[in-house]
Amino acid sequence: MRGSLAEAATGGDRGSPAAGRATDTPPGTVPHPVRTVGVVGAGTMGNGIAHVFAQSGREVRLVDADPAALTRARDTIARNLERQARRGALARPAEEVLARIDSRGELEALAGVDLVVEAIVEDPAAKLRLFRELDGLVGGGILASNTSAISITRLGAATRRPARVVGMHFMNPVPVMPLVEVVSGLDTSADVTERIVALCRELGKSPVVVRDSPGFVSNRVLMPMINEAVFCLAEGVADAPAIDEVLQLGMRHPLGPLALADLIGLDVCLAILEVLHAELGEDKYRPCPLLRRMVAAGHLGRKSGRGFHAYPEAGA
Repeated sequence: MRGSLAEAATGGDRGSPAAGRATDTPPGTVPHPVRTVGVVGAGTMGNGIAHVFAQSGREVRLVDADPAALTRARDTIARNLERQARRGALARPAEEVLARIDSRGELEALAGVDLVVEAIVEDPAAKLRLFRELDGLVGGGILASNTSAISITRLGAATRRPARVVGMHFMNPVPVMPLVEVVSGLDTSADVTERIVALCRELGKSPVVVRDSPGFVSNRVLMPMINEAVFCLAEGVADAPAIDEVLQLGMRHPLGPLALADLIGLDVCLAILEVLHAELGEDKYRPCPLLRRMVAAGHLGRKSGRGFHAYPEAGA
């Protein structure tokens, strides 16, 4: 899940936009800087994305329909900022960073922002509905998705601005992990891709540009490994600690595949595998039945307190 810095953006302009669709900044002009950022979804990824943008000095509007989710997000961000401050890893006071995040319950709060990053549930229908709504709310801003596997081209086609729709796939935990997969859809303009690459560098991240394909690079490679580890567990090849230890000691992975699945969320892993299986049609992406049962039982990993391992600190 660690990436190297991409030195070149993909592709060139994909021709003229379709009739009635917004155009992009003409080549050679200075693009409008990204000063205000909207983040939709206050879960694990959303609060981490809000954190890194606020830490970079930008004004952030964090939107979620659930007030409890917004409260949890602010508490999590505050704890993580305090941890960074103790390590001397903050360039500005934690209170100042937190004050840059404006928590809201309505999408209308995003009117006029320079960039929106969507970080909601990994469900194509839900994301498509959201992108249609955002298209009517956000003026000339860029729309980005933190999706793990869903087509950026498809999300862009749901709007009148496909040239300004791009993928920004952050890794969990967002404040710590350097990689951002910058996903260029079929109609994403080269200018927008380059702006997002530059923005990621300003955040202190390492952007890697990839083309739009199910699972991109990270999850197309990672998810079959996690899925095969679940099959090993289901078939009794070894128990969960042993499977993780083999990968850690033998392949120098910092986390074993089952512990990593717990960190990602077993529901998220299942959703990604279902997209890969449906889009690519290969059995190697077929989710292990044990993974389906774990999700059905509510054993989702760290966030629920129980997955392939137990996490009593989560309170479950």
